Amino acid sequence: MRVLLALIGLALLGYGAVLAWEFATSRTVNAVEGAAWFVGGPLVHDGLVAPVVGVAGLALTRFVPALWRTPVAVGLVLTAVLTLLAVPLLWRPFGVVTNPGLHDRNYGAGLAITLGAVWLAVAVAGVIRSQKAHL
Repeated sequence: MRVLLALIGLALLGYGAVLAWEFATSRTVNAVEGAAWFVGGPLVHDGLVAPVVGVAGLALTRFVPALWRTPVAVGLVLTAVLTLLAVPLLWRPFGVVTNPGLHDRNYGAGLAITLGAVWLAVAVAGVIRSQKAHL
């Protein structure tokens, strides 16, 4: 079964490579965008994202009490994901295909409210965990 799954995975990898090659060779702009995606993405991840996550994890274990670590870690992950999803619309509000009724809102306020709800839930979970530990 593993061999079959490995063969299917390799076949799909090859198909993805063919599609990437066709995309890159169709126009010069596509080649530049593809290079930015395939080269720039790992560079940004390894040079910026991974060190920030490592330092945040180290700070979490050093400065946050043990009972609060899990809720705070979940809050940090949700904050990162929500912010990452919001960046394109915060940066350039109409940089994506418009969807009537979707683009007529304040994305900064929406992100702030959502993050407020996330961190309120973190605080509630931390208090509940602390109360259970004292019982």
